[in-house]
Amino acid sequence: MTYRIASAQLWVHDQDEALDFYTKRLGMEVRADVTLPEMGDFRWLAVGPAGQPDIAIVLMAIPGPPVMDEQTADQVRALMAKGFAGTVFLATDDCHASYEELKGRGVEFVEQPEERPYGIDSSFRDPSGNHLRLTQARDLATL
Repeated sequence: MTYRIASAQLWVHDQDEALDFYTKRLGMEVRADVTLPEMGDFRWLAVGPAGQPDIAIVLMAIPGPPVMDEQTADQVRALMAKGFAGTVFLATDDCHASYEELKGRGVEFVEQPEERPYGIDSSFRDPSGNHLRLTQARDLATL
C-alpha cells in the first residue's frame, strides 16, 4: 500500500483573514470553502499553491468545546503567538525574487533571504502567527 499527502492543517484565529492572506498575498488558490450547518456551521477552508492541485493547506479555526476545551485552545493560541504551532515550507527557484514579490504584496518577513548550507532561506508569519519558510534548496545529493 502507498500513501500520498493530500493536505496539512494550520490553526488560524480568523478564517476570513487567513483566506485573504493566503490567496491575495501568497497567491494561493481556494481548494475548498464549505460551511456545514449540520455540524454547527463548521467551516472547511483549504487553499493550495497554483500548479499543485493535489496539495491543500486546511486553514482550521480553533474549535471550542466539546472538540477542544478552553485550556487547550489557550495553549494552541500561545504556541501560535510564538510561531511554534506549525511550519509550512514553500519551495522556490529564486528565493530573492520571490522574497521581493511577496514583500511587494505586503508580506512582512522576519528573516531576509540568507545563504545556508542547504540553499537560500527566509521566513515570514501569517496573521495568526504560523511560521512559513521560503526556501531555494540546493541539490543535497551534490553537497
